[in-house]
Parts: sequence; structure tokens; C-alpha cells
Amino acid sequence: MADTAAHTAAPGPPGPIDVIAPASERFSRSQKAFTLSGALLGLLLAALDQTIVATAGPSIQADLHIAPEHYPWLTTAYLVASTMMVPVWGKLSDLLGRRAVLVAGIAVFLTGSLLCGVSRSTLTLILCRAVQGLGSAALFTGSLAVVADLFPPRDRGKYQGLFGAVFGLSSVIGPLAGGFITDALGWHWVFFINLPVGALALALIFLRMPALKPEGVQGSRLDLLGAVSLAVAVVPLLLALSLGHGAATPRPGGFPWGSAPILGLFALSAVGLGLFVWRERRAKEPLLDPSLFRIRAFTAGNAAVFIIGAVFLASVTFLPLFMVNVVGLSATHSGLTLTPLTLGVVAGNVLSGQLVSRLGRYKAVMLASLVLLGVGFAVMAFTLTPESSQAEVTVKMVLVGLGLGPSIPLYTVAVQNAVPPQRIGVATSATTFFRQLGMTVGVALLGTVFAGTLGRELTTRTEQATQGLPQDVRQELRASAPGGMGGESAPAGQRFQPDAVKAKLRQGFAEERQASQSLSGPAGAQARARVDANEAHALSTVDRMERALKESFTHATTAVYRFAIFVALAALLVTLLLPELPLRRGPGRPVNE
Repeated sequence: MADTAAHTAAPGPPGPIDVIAPASERFSRSQKAFTLSGALLGLLLAALDQTIVATAGPSIQADLHIAPEHYPWLTTAYLVASTMMVPVWGKLSDLLGRRAVLVAGIAVFLTGSLLCGVSRSTLTLILCRAVQGLGSAALFTGSLAVVADLFPPRDRGKYQGLFGAVFGLSSVIGPLAGGFITDALGWHWVFFINLPVGALALALIFLRMPALKPEGVQGSRLDLLGAVSLAVAVVPLLLALSLGHGAATPRPGGFPWGSAPILGLFALSAVGLGLFVWRERRAKEPLLDPSLFRIRAFTAGNAAVFIIGAVFLASVTFLPLFMVNVVGLSATHSGLTLTPLTLGVVAGNVLSGQLVSRLGRYKAVMLASLVLLGVGFAVMAFTLTPESSQAEVTVKMVLVGLGLGPSIPLYTVAVQNAVPPQRIGVATSATTFFRQLGMTVGVALLGTVFAGTLGRELTTRTEQATQGLPQDVRQELRASAPGGMGGESAPAGQRFQPDAVKAKLRQGFAEERQASQSLSGPAGAQARARVDANEAHALSTVDRMERALKESFTHATTAVYRFAIFVALAALLVTLLLPELPLRRGPGRPVNE
């Protein structure tokens, strides 16, 4: 009777006495298996789509003639729509049940996928990517909340680890599958491939998945005003973070951080945030219950998730540039070298979840993983050199992966364990929301660190290397330097080709030498000698340029990891404030009873 009363009580400000496990015993083993399989497939849809589309991006850009300034919107539209809708779907999952939200999310996502596949214009494709993002938010939120409905807190860690493993595996399978599908069938099929996978997920959900609607949830109406004010707070913020850049490192379609458009977006976001807080304090059924922030585990857990999210993507976003420009790999092989890091993330997910399920405690595992993450960042920050090899970097990346892995399942378990069952959906969506927001902020912040460092280093070192050369030769060499040189330089992901540069220089000097043949006597001899000297100087400068580029990219990459060390330390300090509430074996039975 005590359990029943706890489930049906009005969801006031929750406290430790409210923290009970859901009545998972009423679900059969087959129901759990089918439900878990459907949720995993739904999550795989959303996670896999991001990496597959990224691989097909160049083919899409070429086929639709997408301008460089519009190309990032293929990702930005998806990210903004997904992040904005996460809290909305989380609240709906508490009001309507997880099954209804998963079905709706898959339906929206598949609709967006179909429309993306048949798109024939840039604008249409960008809008349809936003539709995909709207649906993906339901898949992220509903799938992770399902675990809390099916299993008691003691067992959630190992199952949350499976969902974290899906994220990791998608980053390995996605690029391979995206490349194969694009080459064999065309880029349209990277979207069409979602349809059979989504159909299978829907079949599993309809076949045996229960409604999973939390008991004791009051009200049945979504706070629409809160949802609108949240959109006003989130959308301008994400757009500003996506479009902003340092004034010294401009990019097509972007604006300097201090420009009027970026400052205007930040101001609008601040207004939206104020409206959202005001609304949530007065709403009968708020989108994000302010009383949850009075729970220290909820507040500290989400703060840590936000901070770790800031280095989750940033730790791997800039590494391929190092692999291309320093180690000398192709763009394809540089992406594949992230596989060991991904496998480390998967291993950290699964092992930490199993360990927490056995120990019944999560805080020690969290702290140990953050220490390991800090060590991994330190190793990357202080041992990468222009002479680093692929094998060396691979071993170091495994450390980072093992440190990052536990952050996905364990903080979700801690937050879910701290709130009553009626608030599981909202709590899970909050964790997902703050993680995605942290990733966006982290990529923007560390992107500024990377681009700023690279720009300064390249400018200084290139000037030094090309000193004394004729102006036209200097311009030729500067134009061949990837990134950091403004509009004069090649893209940062394009590898410097010293042999090709030397061949082009030799051709130019050969033309000068031929022109000097018309001069006779001492003047002609002096002209040819000057051409020979300039050629020798220019060719030797190419070698110095190659070294300067490697050193510049190394400094920029290590600057990112040095900054990441402080972020990992901040996450460690916040996690120290996280209280460790007992994980329960089942309804009403604490682990340490």
C-alpha cells in the first residue's frame, strides 16, 4: 500500500522519501525485451542519421549546388530543432506515456527522412532536416526514459550503458555506411535507409510495448506558453553559437562574436529565458518543474552533464584536422582513426553501467572516470608533437574514450534516481537537453580557441618562412596553406601538398627563366641567376612551410586539449557536490538496507 500511495500522490516538491523505483515487476520478460529493442532501434535512428549525413554531405553539396555559407545549415537546422524539442517531448512522455511519444517521434522522423530523400533544393532539404530534428528529440528522450520505467535503479546503469553504446557505435558505423550508400546508391538513400529501420522499430513497439504512462501524473495539457518561451530562449542561442566566430578567423555565412546580429540573438535568447522562468513558476503543469532544481542531485547532475558535454564533441571535432595536416592521412582515414576513441566510449559506457549495478553506487565511478578523462586530455595536450604517428595518437585517444564513456549512462541514472516516477520523463529530457546544449557551447567555445590559435600561429610562422621571397611567390605559398589565413588560404581540412606546390612553383620559375632568355650579355646572366636563386629559396621555403603548418596545427590542437583539462576539472568539482542517493534493488527496497 505504501508503494501505491507513493505512486499516486500529488507530485509536489520531491524529496528523498519520494525516490522509489517504478513497478517494473508487472512487465513480463518478453515485454521488456521487445520494448528495449524498439527503444534501442529508435535511438539508433537518431544517432546514426547524424554521422551518415555528415559523410554524404559533400555529395549533397555538389548535387544541389549548395553555397558554402548555407552548407552548415544541414547540421544546424537538425541540431536547433532537436535541442529545442527535447524538454517538450520529455513532458509529453510523462503526460501521454513513453509509447505514444516514441511512436510520434519515429513517425515525425521518418516523415522528415522521406522528405529529405526527395528534396531537390537547398531550402527544402534544410527545412526537412529540421523536421528530422523535431522527431529525433522524442527518440532521445523517450528511449532513455524507458529504462527507468522497465528496471529498478539498481539495474538501470547496465541498460543505460547499452544506449550509450549505441551512440558510440553509430559514430563508427555511420561514416562507413554513409560512404558505401552514397557511392553505391546515391545520397538520397542515406535518408531512405531510415524507413525500413523505423518500420522495424514501430513493429516492435506496437507488438509488445506497454503504454508506460507514469501513475499519479496530474493534468493532461502541455504548457504551450512555456514551450514557446523556451523556443525563444533556445533557438537564438544555438543560432548565435553556430554562426559566431572570432573576428580574426571569419568563415562563410558567419558573423564576429561582437557583431550586431550575434549580440541581438544573445539578447533575444536572454529575453526568452526570462519569460520561460517566469512562466514555469506560475504554470500548473510546468514544462520543466522549477521544484526539481531544489533537489541537489538533479541540479548538480545536470550541471555536470552540461560541463562534460562541452568537451564531449569538441574532444574529437578538431582531431581529424590534426590527423590530416600533421600525421598526413587522407580525410577518410582520419575519420576512421576516431574508431578507437569510440570503442573506448562504448567500453566505458558498458563497463561503468555493469560496475554500478554490482556496487549499487555511482559517485566513485563518476569521479574515477573524470580523473581518467583529465589524464587523457593532459596526455593529448602535452605529448602531441609534429612527429606524432597514427598509432601513437590512437593509443592516447583510447584513454579519452574510456574517460568520456561513463558520463552518458551514470549521470542519467543519478538524476532519474533523484526524482519521483511522475517526473522521470522531465528529468531525463532535462539531462539530454543540458548535454546537447553543452555540446553546442563547447564546440563554439573550443572552436574559437582552435581557430584563434591556428590563425595566429600560421600567420606568424608563414611570414617567417616566406620572408625574403618575391610578393607573388609569397602569395602562392600563403594560398596553399590550409586554414587560418582568411580568404587567401585553402580550407582547414584540405591537406598541404608540398610536391604539388613545388611543381607549380617550378613551372612558374621556368616561365620566368624562358622570358630571361631574350636578354643577352651580363643582364641576361644576372636575370637567370636571380631566377635560379629565387627558385632554390622558394623550394626550400616549401619544406619550411610544411614544418610551420604541422607546428601550427599541433599548437592549435593541444590548445584545445589544455582548455579541456580545466573543463574536466570543473566537472569533477561539480560532481563532488553530487549527493549519492541509494540505488534500489526494487520497489521500496534500498540497496544498503
